[in-house]
Amino acid sequence: MLDTPEAGDATQPDRYDVGAVNSKAQRESLYAARKKIFPKRASGKFRQLKWIVMAITLGIYYLVPFLRWDRGAYAPDQAVLVDLANRRFYFFFIEIWPQEFYYVAGLLVMAGVGLFLITSTVGRAWCGYACPQTVWVDLFLVVERAIEGDRNARIKLDSGPWTLDKIGKRLAKHSIWILIGIVTGGAWILYFADAPTLIAQVFTLQAPFVAYGTIALLTATTYTFGGIMREQVCTYMCPWPRIQSVMLDEYSLTVTYNSWRGEPRSRHAKKAIAQGKPVGDCVDCNACVVVCPMGIDIREGQQLECITCALCIDACDDVMGKLGRESGLISYATLNDFNANMELAGAGMPAGIEPRRVRDSVTGKLVDAIRHTTWRSIVRPRTIAYFVVWASIGLLMLAALAVRTPLEVNVLHDRNPQYVLLSDGSIRNGFTLKFLNMTQAPRAIVLTLSGLDGATMSTAEGGDQPATSFAFEIEPDRVLEERIFVRLPADAATGPAKDFRFEVTAGDGSIHASAGAKFETPSETRK
Repeated sequence: MLDTPEAGDATQPDRYDVGAVNSKAQRESLYAARKKIFPKRASGKFRQLKWIVMAITLGIYYLVPFLRWDRGAYAPDQAVLVDLANRRFYFFFIEIWPQEFYYVAGLLVMAGVGLFLITSTVGRAWCGYACPQTVWVDLFLVVERAIEGDRNARIKLDSGPWTLDKIGKRLAKHSIWILIGIVTGGAWILYFADAPTLIAQVFTLQAPFVAYGTIALLTATTYTFGGIMREQVCTYMCPWPRIQSVMLDEYSLTVTYNSWRGEPRSRHAKKAIAQGKPVGDCVDCNACVVVCPMGIDIREGQQLECITCALCIDACDDVMGKLGRESGLISYATLNDFNANMELAGAGMPAGIEPRRVRDSVTGKLVDAIRHTTWRSIVRPRTIAYFVVWASIGLLMLAALAVRTPLEVNVLHDRNPQYVLLSDGSIRNGFTLKFLNMTQAPRAIVLTLSGLDGATMSTAEGGDQPATSFAFEIEPDRVLEERIFVRLPADAATGPAKDFRFEVTAGDGSIHASAGAKFETPSETRK
C-alpha cells in the first residue's frame, strides 16, 4: 500500500499536490551562476613554454597567408591556399586535386591518432598549450592584464562601482578584443584567396559578401569564446575532457599534487613541528589556485576541468623556492608513481633499489623512495601502437606523393547506346576521356590503344577519319575533355566484350599514364 500521510497531519506536505511540488522545485533550482575567474599571472618554465607556443601558433595563423611560393606563371604564388574556385589545395610544393582528397583525410586521421598519442603520454597537453581556445584566451588575458592590472586589481575593479575609470578600461579592453576577433576572421579568409588582393578588396568594400560574413562570424565567436566564456567552453562545450579519460592510464603523465609529500597542510609549520604534529610541505598558500585559468584546486585530485597547462607547477615551485624547500610538490607524475610514493612515504625502502628523497607524512622528515623514470610512461605497448599507426599513415601518404604521376586519364563509356553497328559491318564504341595535366606548364600528350588489335580511333571534332593515335595539348593545371570513338572491323568484333587500355604518353616520353576500358560487341552471349 501507498504510505500516505494521515488525515489532518499538517506537518507533512501533500505529496499529491503537483503545484506544491513544482513550487518547491522552483525554489531549489539546480542552476548555479558562473563564478568569475581572475587568474593571476604566473612565471616559470611552463609559463615560458606557453608563451613560446602562443607566439608560434599565432604567428603561423596570422602570417602564413602572406608567404609566397613560386609555382610558375600558370599557378598562384601563395604558399598555402585553398582555391575553392578552381578546386585546388596548395601547400608549398604540394598541390591537391579534388580526387586526391584522401590526402586531407589522411592528415585528419594522423591528427586524431597524434592526439591519442599525446594524451596517453602527457595528458591534455594539447588543451593546455596548443588548443586554439587556450591560445586565444591567453592572448585576451594579456590584453586584460595590460589594461586592468593583475588578479587583485581586476577583482577590485570588477566589484567596484561604475566610474569613468572603470568604463574607460572596459571599453578599451573590449575594443581590443573585438579588434583581435576582426583580425582573426580576416586572417581566416586570406587562406581562400590571394591575401594582398583580398585585403585591398575588403578595405575598398569590393570583396564578396561571404568574406564580410565570415569575418563577422569569426569575430563574434573569437570575442565570445576567448573573452567572455573562456573556461566554460572547455568545461561545457568541448567533448575532449570526457573522451580523454579513455585515453589515460596509470602510466600517463598528468599534473599531480603529490599529497604524500604535501599533507598534512599547515600555514604555521614551525608551531606545528614544535607541538610534535606532522607537517607536510604544502603551506596552503593557494598560489596554485589563483594562477589556474580554470579556477580549480589541483590539490583535490584529477578533475574534468584541468587542461594540464602546468601553471600551478610554476606557482608552487616559486613558493617552495622562497621557503627553501624542494620543488615538485606539484609536478607531472603518473598514477603509478603517485601510488608507489604514497605506499613508500612511511614504509621504508626495499633493499637494492636506487633511492630518491620523499617526505614522510608522519614525521615530516625526508626518507628514501623509488626513483621512477619518465621514459617508461612514454615507451610502452599502447604508445608504440599509436606511434606505429601514426607514422605508417604518414609514410603511406609520402610514398603516394612520391610515386604519383602528374598526368592522369579517366575513361567513361557511353551508356546508351553501348555500341553502334556501322554500314560496313564494323562496330563502334564511344568514350569520354578526361586528361589531367597536374603540372604548372603546358603539356603535349599522345593517345594510343593497347590490347585491341585492329582498332582505330576518331574524334568528334575530326569527323570519321580513323587513326591509331592522336596528339593533344593540355593547358597547365587543367583538365582536357575529349570525345573518342573506337572502331573494330566486323571480323575482329566477334565474341564477348573485349578489355583494352587507353595509353597516354607525354610528348617528351617522360610521363606515362593509362586507363582500362571495355569494348562492347553484339555477340550472342551478350544478347
